[in-house]
Amino acid sequence: MTQRVCFVTIGATAAFDQLLQAVLHSPFLQTLQASGYTKLLLQYGTDGHRILEDFEVKVASGEADNHGIEISGFDFNKLGLGQEMASVKAAKGRAEGVVISHAGSGSILDALRIDVPLIAVPNTSLLHNHQVDLAEELARQGFLVHGHLDNLSAALAESDILRKTRQTWPPRNGGADPSGRGLAGVMDDEMGFYD
Repeated sequence: MTQRVCFVTIGATAAFDQLLQAVLHSPFLQTLQASGYTKLLLQYGTDGHRILEDFEVKVASGEADNHGIEISGFDFNKLGLGQEMASVKAAKGRAEGVVISHAGSGSILDALRIDVPLIAVPNTSLLHNHQVDLAEELARQGFLVHGHLDNLSAALAESDILRKTRQTWPPRNGGADPSGRGLAGVMDDEMGFYD
């Protein structure tokens, strides 16, 4: 059986329990299974292990269903998440999967550099949140899918379309961005640097 991995990361600095709960929700797991995914790997941060453990108890008691998906997780990898992100790339015995990430710039750039399909889900509970702007702009430019907690199944379907058309990172200067500013322009705006 060909393995297909969905790797989920909430990042290193802020909890994002809502994302963990969303990817463990039965309708999303059904979508993963129907799309040929075999493994869900969670980077859940310091407190997210409770969410995964609660889910595992519910599966064991018959209260929840993993839909045949192998689910595992870990708190954080001090060496970075490159190996986990690369595990979604196609290889012998493995079909190309997807990374679902909070929309922090570090995690987004890591996934784009590895050239894997990416769904970026903003953590809207953060103060002075830049994640929505970043996800919207990079989705508009064709680098990723801007995912929403309430409809990750649609984002997964959209990632299969993007897989065929996504832009490569880093972007070429003078590309299709009508403003001519690209990611640098978004970052300048966020940092308060205006022309």
